[in-house]
Amino acid sequence: MTELVLINSTSGQPPAGHYSHAVCAGGMVYLSGQLPVTAQGVALSQQPFDFQVRQVFANIEGILADCHCNLTSLVQVRVYLCDIALWPQFNVLYAEWLGPHKPARCVVPVPTLHHDLALEIEAVAMLPA
Repeated sequence: MTELVLINSTSGQPPAGHYSHAVCAGGMVYLSGQLPVTAQGVALSQQPFDFQVRQVFANIEGILADCHCNLTSLVQVRVYLCDIALWPQFNVLYAEWLGPHKPARCVVPVPTLHHDLALEIEAVAMLPA
């Protein structure tokens, strides 16, 4: 049986619920959904969309680093957007963030998210060999 390793990032806010930031199992890292919330626990719902997106990216990078991974370790990304009209803007920011790396991706429109935030992203990455 594969060992499960529960990860709570040292660079972000402790989980606000009964979950871990990430779980490592079977050579993979499963990241919980990341919201645009700072390490100090401030929800950025009043900030512009691009600011919220960059905060989520920073949260993901911190968790990946805690798992000894980086952006090129990402194999799948799920994006939840409260306003699907923001998809083109998100896509530009996402492409800038990942550069030539193109993991599998799904973008899902949702009616609302916690704290009236604009997006949430969950991801799966591959652990280094």
